[in-house]
Amino acid sequence: MKYVLITGGVVSGLGKGVTASSIGVVLKACGLRLTSIKIDPYLNTDAGTMSPFEHGEVFVLDDGGEVDLDLGNYERFLDVRLTRDNNITTGKIYQSVLEKERKGDYLGKTVQVVPHITDAIKDWIESVSAIPVDGKAGPADVCVIELGGTVGDIESMPFIEALRQLYFSKGPDNFCLIHVSLVPVLGVVGEQKTKPTQHSVRELRALGLTPHFLACRSAQPLLENTKQKLSQFCHVPVANILNIHDVPNIWHVPLVLRNQNAHEAILKQLALLGVATPPNLQEWTARAENFDNLTNSVKIAMVGKYVGLTDSYLSVVKSLLHACTSLSFKPSIEWIAASDLEDESAKLTPEAHTKAWETLRNSACVLVPGGFGDRGVKGMILAAKYARENKVPYLGICLGMQISVIEISRSILGWKGANSTEFDEHAPNPVVIFMPEGSRTHMGSTMRLGSRRTLLQTSDCITAKLCHNPEYVDERHRHRYEVNPEVVGDLEKTGLRFVGKDESGQRMEILELQSHPFYVGVQFHPEYKSRPGKPSALFLGLILAATGKLEAYVKTHQNGSI
Repeated sequence: MKYVLITGGVVSGLGKGVTASSIGVVLKACGLRLTSIKIDPYLNTDAGTMSPFEHGEVFVLDDGGEVDLDLGNYERFLDVRLTRDNNITTGKIYQSVLEKERKGDYLGKTVQVVPHITDAIKDWIESVSAIPVDGKAGPADVCVIELGGTVGDIESMPFIEALRQLYFSKGPDNFCLIHVSLVPVLGVVGEQKTKPTQHSVRELRALGLTPHFLACRSAQPLLENTKQKLSQFCHVPVANILNIHDVPNIWHVPLVLRNQNAHEAILKQLALLGVATPPNLQEWTARAENFDNLTNSVKIAMVGKYVGLTDSYLSVVKSLLHACTSLSFKPSIEWIAASDLEDESAKLTPEAHTKAWETLRNSACVLVPGGFGDRGVKGMILAAKYARENKVPYLGICLGMQISVIEISRSILGWKGANSTEFDEHAPNPVVIFMPEGSRTHMGSTMRLGSRRTLLQTSDCITAKLCHNPEYVDERHRHRYEVNPEVVGDLEKTGLRFVGKDESGQRMEILELQSHPFYVGVQFHPEYKSRPGKPSALFLGLILAATGKLEAYVKTHQNGSI
């Protein structure tokens, strides 16, 4: 097994995840098989209980792992299926070591960070990297490891030491270290500054790791004298200084690396030149260039709770991108804070209220993504009602589906007390209820998580036609609440159809409104399995409906493939 380690310096948020994914794309294009590991030095066992405002979205894997959003980037870029073990956290490592200590596995020894924690990290990396994630037999050729945070952070020290030991044990031909750093330009001087990178590399070398490559983030391409300076003071050959400057879209990043012959230098470092082929990135090149040349756009109203940080809905944004570009449109996402649509907002913040409603009315379709808690729910219900009454294409995901059920129960059935027990435990008409297998005392990993099968109840529905009439779909879930099966009969009298159910037939998975061109709610999260070139069928359907092309598409693609 060959290892490519990505570390970061100077500041966080430089794009280590995109860099790691892009390096993976280039190596995969050279005919190599890839796997990925993300190391997060925080003490949480996983990302499941973290606020989206603080850490971005929680990405869910097939096995139910709640992980860092960078694993979503890996899956989308490399088209692989990762597991929860591909995300290592300090919490997981300490938990495994302490469990062993309680069992007496350490035979009375004093358990310490070195060697016990560092050994556990190395063992985890070696065992997980050997598990294939691309659907083929046998281990991958290269494992790309991204170390979260910034070099010098106290919390990442045990990981740095473990990786230093791993490098020493595997030998130089099996290990490649790429350090991502920032080369800023100060406004007054206008000069590309190398000092932050110099200090960052010095810190890394003091910890026993010397980078083979520098991946320098900058607004503009690096000047030659900047590269010479970095090479001289960071002990990295000029040819190994990669420049990842700002590009029109992230699909250009693998091409930027390819154009700098990054693949050749990395393959040479890993002694893989003999087995690799020239990179075949025709599909990526076409995708990146096509996006740059798109002129028509679709206005999509995204009515959510966490719109202050767009990373909170990263997979939804990427899924809209995949769907739009496949139809030669650019997504124009109009972010609407759900609370701004509410009546209370008209009194407290009238300008925001007016603008929110104006944005909603000017959009071609409405999307209500997942979320937890009652903040903004009234606004989401109003958005769903607007889309239903005005025949505007609507897609509700997870909470967005439950919102549809509440809105229709109140507006059409006349159940004024209809609500979810998440928002009102004593609701007179509980149309959305807590799932019996959930836990009310523990938050982490107690939801219905991971890939679950949804059986389509009829072939005569939009979802079945978009998916080309399968008997079932396997999609990823993340929820504690579900539609109350006792009210399904009443809801279906309104024209609402539950066209997808779980294998027991009691859990509602997909709803559609018969008298509407496209009004779909799903309990699962289709965004987690969308890929560039392979958009999610439901996101594709939303954009087709928004652009008036759904009916024609369904007729011509019923027996084909997306």
